[in-house]
Amino acid sequence: MPDHLHALVSLTGKLSLSQVMQRVKGRSSRALGGGLWQPGLHDHALRAEEDRVAVGRYVIANPVRAGLVTSLRDWPYWYCRWFEPGDDPDDLLRED
Repeated sequence: MPDHLHALVSLTGKLSLSQVMQRVKGRSSRALGGGLWQPGLHDHALRAEEDRVAVGRYVIANPVRAGLVTSLRDWPYWYCRWFEPGDDPDDLLRED
């Protein structure tokens, strides 16, 4: 998204979410120039019963839902570990 970041991350236990985001913000600000990030962070820890793949699909679909692209394959700033080479990226947006 052009004005915010959605990410689904798995914490290894070594760093907290706050520490991970500190590093992401710091490194990206140094690489792209200061003033990139607003203060604050909204996070949501997934409960055991929540479907990670469904949440991942929701995150990936944001540019399509926002009308920035009509197809996920047109959005160059996405990545999904459940995506295999040769798969149609728009299949990730379809419910099983």
